Amino acid sequence: MAIQTWAEYRSAHAPPHHTVVGDVRVLPDIFSPQLDNRRRVWVYLPPSYWQSDRRYPVLYFQDGQNLFDRATSFAGEEWGLDETLEALSRDGLEAIAVGVDHAGEDRRREYTPFPGWWEARGEAYVDFLVETVKPLIDAGFRTRPGRAHTGVVGSSLGGLISLYAFFRRPDIFNRVGALSPALWPVNGAIYSFVRQAAFVDGRVYLDNGTRENNARPMVDLLIEKGYRPGDTLKYVAEAGGEHRESAWARRLPAALRFLLPDPI
Repeated sequence: MAIQTWAEYRSAHAPPHHTVVGDVRVLPDIFSPQLDNRRRVWVYLPPSYWQSDRRYPVLYFQDGQNLFDRATSFAGEEWGLDETLEALSRDGLEAIAVGVDHAGEDRRREYTPFPGWWEARGEAYVDFLVETVKPLIDAGFRTRPGRAHTGVVGSSLGGLISLYAFFRRPDIFNRVGALSPALWPVNGAIYSFVRQAAFVDGRVYLDNGTRENNARPMVDLLIEKGYRPGDTLKYVAEAGGEHRESAWARRLPAALRFLLPDPI
């Protein structure tokens, strides 16, 4: 597994006006046998990583190219995940963050697990996260690999596949963040899936802006399943929020404070 520092990767691949901060590593060419394609994977390491032999919880994020750098992100907007985690580390909240790039034109297929409107490759994508990406990260970095310390996060269709992964693989994921989740594909098939799924012990974060589709119906369903607002479930509706990376960047600190385990 080739692992490059951000400086090494940038010198060969990245545009000059980058915005990455902190210690971000790049796995530039990870092959997915489940999907028969390749993509880049980003790995953010917390400030204390090289100062001890401590192991860290891991959050797996979709749309990796939009997380850290405006130069690689959609429409020049990023989540600011690196800046947010650097700030949270000062409060003792530290984690390894893994950003998995989407596969370009295959994004909607890979992030949709339900057949009916287009080819659904979401099941294979979740297998890719669990069977290929996670073992690589656990082998290459000091992680806390158990489900109690493993989460999955995404926005829009990335939020859909993250929510699906949480209920599909409860043996792997203990927490999920779905920012502005796209819950509408295949006539809202995710609602039936979640309703029929077994209760998963863990934490669920959902949000939306008031200028986009509302995630409240999913929140209500989760409450019916037994998730407790303020305890195992957090929902945020941002006044005036739109469906874009800058909105997710604003809501990200609160989401991570809820999703990350307590300081060690």
